[in-house]
Amino acid sequence: MKIDIITLFPEMFKGPFDTSMLKKAQDNKLVEIEIHDLRTWTKDKHKTVDDRPFGGGVGMVLKVEPVYDALLELKSQKSKVKTTAKNSKPSTINYQPLTILLSPQGQVFNQRKAEELSKLEHLILISGHYEGFDERIREHLIDGEISIGNYVLTGGELPAMVVTDSIVRLIPGVLEKDAKEHESFQPTTYNLQPTTFLDYPTYTRPANFKDWKVPEILLSGNHAKIDKWRNDKALDKTKKQRPDLLEKSRPDLLNK
Repeated sequence: MKIDIITLFPEMFKGPFDTSMLKKAQDNKLVEIEIHDLRTWTKDKHKTVDDRPFGGGVGMVLKVEPVYDALLELKSQKSKVKTTAKNSKPSTINYQPLTILLSPQGQVFNQRKAEELSKLEHLILISGHYEGFDERIREHLIDGEISIGNYVLTGGELPAMVVTDSIVRLIPGVLEKDAKEHESFQPTTYNLQPTTFLDYPTYTRPANFKDWKVPEILLSGNHAKIDKWRNDKALDKTKKQRPDLLEKSRPDLLNK
């Protein structure tokens, strides 16, 4: 998978993308992430990417021209070489990148959307600053908008990091299969399809710390009973902390 991120502050991505799982995924060639400075596509000596809004108002607006030129160049890379079997000849496949604007006006991001995006060949994320984007960017240049919550941030860089992290961990080979299946917000967890649950409580050694004891069932070795306990605890936690998840998908379980 290829992820291109267009930003005004490329240096912000150096720490998060150069460590842990994201670094390993890139080192193992499971994903290619490129950070692009939007100023690269400006044409004046001051590298201007914003201007005052028509009609007056506070703040500056991100210009349409550099975004258009950036996408024109990135989307021109429409093909890549892919070898489908050992000793077979390389074949060229064509794909159209999906372009997403990170914006508080966008669809609120969730696990289902992360799974959908993780299946793409090429994703382009646009991070913005200032008072917003020239509306023509929305009207003509993107495929959708994503928000990571109902609040306002200084810019789209942090949302781009969040979206990228959640997508990359779902790419086959990045994490062990069991690690992805047994966690919060996975709809297949604990045979309670088709709903979404929080994860069950987990413990590790020592079994007794300051007289805070691990539940005996987890020490029993009885995997059937452990699975049932985890199933019940996942449901209890979801009802207590995120009943909205059940209200949307399995309201019948709220009184279980």
